[in-house]
Parts: sequence; structure tokens; C-alpha cells
Amino acid sequence: MDCLPRELVPEILSRLPIPSLVQSKSVCRAWRIFIHDQEFVDKHFKRMIDNDPSFILQIIGNPIQNQLYFGDFSSHPNGGNVMITKKLTIPPLSNFHLVSSYNGLLCLRFTHPSFGLCIYNPFTRDYIELPKIITRNPASHHGSVLGFGLDPTTKKYKVVEVSYKGITCRTLPRRVAISSMRRPPLTAAYASSSIESEVYILTVGSPTWRNLGRFPFHFMWQKSQVLVHDKLHWIYYPDTINATDLIMSFDLANEQFNEVPRPDFISSDRRFRELVVLRGCLSAVSSDNEGLEIWVMKEYDVRESWIKEFSIGTYVPRILQPNDQCESSNNSRFYLPKRSIRVLCQLRSGGILLEYRNKALVIYDPHCRIFHDLQVTFAGISTYFRIVVHVASLNWIEIT
Repeated sequence: MDCLPRELVPEILSRLPIPSLVQSKSVCRAWRIFIHDQEFVDKHFKRMIDNDPSFILQIIGNPIQNQLYFGDFSSHPNGGNVMITKKLTIPPLSNFHLVSSYNGLLCLRFTHPSFGLCIYNPFTRDYIELPKIITRNPASHHGSVLGFGLDPTTKKYKVVEVSYKGITCRTLPRRVAISSMRRPPLTAAYASSSIESEVYILTVGSPTWRNLGRFPFHFMWQKSQVLVHDKLHWIYYPDTINATDLIMSFDLANEQFNEVPRPDFISSDRRFRELVVLRGCLSAVSSDNEGLEIWVMKEYDVRESWIKEFSIGTYVPRILQPNDQCESSNNSRFYLPKRSIRVLCQLRSGGILLEYRNKALVIYDPHCRIFHDLQVTFAGISTYFRIVVHVASLNWIEIT
């Protein structure tokens, strides 16, 4: 490499996949310093977002508990419907679940005994444990949703947790004042409700969480990060059975909630069951007995820009079919609940990557309307997995 022109080295390194780039740090001290440079990290990020995403897979179940794998389409020499995986080192912590992520950094929740959180870089193996939330009555909180991202103004990472006591949300007033949602007063109407949520936020590196107050809504728990335009997004459960679902955003910069306009022209018998990011656009998934619909917001926060871009019919992957099932994967005798299907991302080819019941990955070709089972290669895995996040770039955590 010494014979190469100096300006050519960053061009070569910026094209390497993340695991190879991490290994390159060991070549020499100069390379290590160079790879840590923020300008190079930004360059690598810009190249990676134009490629098919890479994935972190968490293996769940015995005998392999809490194992992490890195999955990459580009590592297979022949390409095609194959994902090669590589085992990653896990942090020296108790059992954990991967609950959120941003830009290759993983937010892990310990399952025993402390139920704390940490931020982990699976490529550099750096991690930092986060302080615990101090609440007035910890036993009263029965559930929570988490979000993790970067404040674009301060360039600091933030973790958001919405904690609930009481799960029923049907007694809430139908509409709430969205325009002034930062620290709204707990009115008598809200106080009589059976659900109450408190929002906490932590700037990573700070010693304590900040309480942003109580809010009269209940978010749907989501498996993967939904972060668009520096805002976290959740589906908001309505208070009546016949009401339409709302989409709420949380701005990581000004720390305020806002309602995101939903498409008015979606049929009344459909409800959003999942949010996802497709090629940088906020998207919502709805379903009925005929399959899935994917609505894409082409221009953020503009109601008229919502379009129904994809309609995906029913399909049963081979791995989920009975042993005596014939080669045809579309036999209508076998029913697969729509809640067991998750939309992950859109590939460069235009195909939609789907996960079925934590056991199968499928690429749907919207042009030909054909499903292709994806072969995932990792040794010794006979249990189910969960794909948690796609990794867009490399980050380095400085532990202080």
C-alpha cells in the first residue's frame, strides 16, 4: 500500500464493508488514526447508504442465547438471494435484548437482574452503560417503548423512553391538543383515564435522565428503529375501536411531539400496523386478508405526498410450510397471520425485504410480483432469529 498515491487510500478504504474496515485498523497506527477521523466516517456513511443495507441479527432461544450476527448481501461472490452472516462478539453483560439502534450503534436492555440499558458498538466492541431512570414509583410502570438517535444540533446521542402505567387507552378523550404537547397539564379528563405515560430522555454521557412530563397517549411498540428527518416515529393507539390510528413524531433537537399527517384516502377498514423507513422515506404498512399495503410519504410532513406504492399478496415461505407441502408456496390452505410479517427495507433492485415469523427472510419483487426465499447462512442455528436493524455506517464510541 505504500506505493499507492496518498489520495487513493481513503477511496479504497471507504468502499470496504464494515467488518473489513474494522480489521484494517490493525494494519498500522496511521490507518487506525485515519479510520477514526470524522471526515472519513462521513465519507464511508455516504457510500454505504447507496448500497443494500447490512443487518444485525439477534439469535433468540436455546441453546444459543443472545448471540449477534452481522449479515451482508455484498459478501456473497455470486450475489443473488443469499445473505452471508458473521458472528459478532457480544458485550460482557448479562442477558440482553436489542431494543433500538442508530447508525450501527446498538441500544441493549439487560433482561436480568438490573433491566438497565447500554449503548454497544458491535464492531469496535466499545460499550457504555447508561444510568438508570429514577421514578417516583418504579413498580407502577408496566411497559415502555424506546427510541435512540442523534441530536442534529449538538451532535450528541439521545435515548428516549416512554413509560406506561396501565395499558388500556380506550377511555382517553378522542382528540388531544397536538400544538402544545411539550409538558401539557394533566387535566381532570386525563387524570381520570386508566393510562398514563411519562417521557424520559437521556443525553448519552449525562449522569441523569430528564423527565419531560406526562402525556395522554399510548404508542405501539415497534421492533425496529423508525427515524426520519431526525425525528423518532410511533403509531399512536386511538381511544376508540373505530377511530383511525395516528402517527406521532418526537424531534430529537427540540424534544417536542407532533402529529404527522396520515393519508386521508386509505380505506376505513384498514389500520396501520407498522412504520418503516423505505429509501429514506417514512412509510406505513396496513393489512387485510388480501395482503399488505405499503404507503410511502414522498415529501416529509406533507399529507398530499402519501401514495400507496406497494401491494403485497399472501405468501408462505418454504421453511414455514409443512413437510408434506408441495413446491408451490402460495397454497391458500395455509394461513399466515399478517402480524407475523414485517417489512424491513427496500433494496437497490427495488425488491422489498420481508421477515416472516422470525424464521424466514423473503425478497418480494414488486415489478414481477414474485417472492424469492432468501438463504441465510450461519452454522448451528436451528432456532428462530430476529432482525433488528440495518447498519448504514460505522461509528466509534469514545468511552469516558
